[in-house]
Amino acid sequence: MFFLFVLLVLGTLFFLVRRGYLGPPPWAAHRSPESEAKTILAERFARGDSNSDEFMERASVLNWTPGSDSWEVRKGKKKGF
Repeated sequence: MFFLFVLLVLGTLFFLVRRGYLGPPPWAAHRSPESEAKTILAERFARGDSNSDEFMERASVLNWTPGSDSWEVRKGKKKGF
């Protein structure tokens, strides 16, 4: 009975990892420099530190069209709806 319980727990963990619901802890998540740059650029624009022309110019340098990719729903994970 114990073996079946352990097998069930391991199977559930495997399923959750494969579906993307479980991953590395937030402090161990690695984000790409491009992702960090996009986040900083979007935050600066939201605070009003830059105007729309400057925002679009810097986004084009990053080869990024704002709104074309999904936002990060969970830390370190991208989830499209």
